[in-house]
Amino acid sequence: MDCGSKTGSYPDSPSSSHLAIDIGGSLIKLVYCSRGGGESAADENCCSSTQSARISNGISFHSLQGGWHLEGSKEKNVIKATGGGAYKFTDPFKEQLDIVLDKQDEMDRLVAGANFLLKAVHHEGIGKFECVSGTSVGGSTFLGLGKLLTQPKSFDELLELSRRGNNRVADMLVGDIYGGNDCHQIGLASTNIASSFGKAISDNKELHEYQPEDISRSLLRMISNNIGQISYLNALRYGLKRIFFGGFFIRGHAYTMDTISVAVHYWSKGEAETLFLRHEGFLGALGALIYNIDKSSLLQEWTEIHELFG
Repeated sequence: MDCGSKTGSYPDSPSSSHLAIDIGGSLIKLVYCSRGGGESAADENCCSSTQSARISNGISFHSLQGGWHLEGSKEKNVIKATGGGAYKFTDPFKEQLDIVLDKQDEMDRLVAGANFLLKAVHHEGIGKFECVSGTSVGGSTFLGLGKLLTQPKSFDELLELSRRGNNRVADMLVGDIYGGNDCHQIGLASTNIASSFGKAISDNKELHEYQPEDISRSLLRMISNNIGQISYLNALRYGLKRIFFGGFFIRGHAYTMDTISVAVHYWSKGEAETLFLRHEGFLGALGALIYNIDKSSLLQEWTEIHELFG
């Protein structure tokens, strides 16, 4: 997002830093506004990410390079930060890079980022939210188990493995239990998953005899199905029909979104709608970025830039 190619301006203060980060358990998400002008500047990425495990190496590298300097701030090197890592890495940032992390509330910034992207919803419920539930199964679970089982080098590699895999190799389907037939009594098709990784019980195979692609696919389906079901149950509890999904686990990955959508559609009998945001992995960082700045100006620039450059 090239925030400098238009006429909007931002106050030169620490609270209006053009860089914000969301340091989660598995990934670090970064959102920034560049001050470069012209079409070439608009081609720059406004969002980036890397694994949280690499943050110590990154801090050490930049420390050796002489640290960072952020323009547009009267105070030296202040970055808005959210997520648990904003607290965990406060001292390393300050001691090694002389960077002060301006810590923002994680849930508050997540909602702010979502509301900013949902600009078509005319201020309905903006600033009001309630944390109603959660699960320990998510993106970090996918990456952690994937690393143990298939040893990928990155989150993207694990997603690519899952794209090429076949979950039926490891997953026990309803048809495997009912002789290839549907279970009409409870409305389950023969292709529905009865037990994730259930075939591993009777296959008498060692781990190395399974293809990494098939394991990754089964893992992705297991986590996505559970996220979809838990989300729907919470929506049902509060009488909601539309469910917005965010987080870097999704990554714009078509199969992940399809699996979540199918799960919500199945459990809601088609009554609930799933929606995914284009920058869903950066909601917390985006919410931190827009904290205490002129949101209408930033929103106008965001709209104009995407109209021009897509």
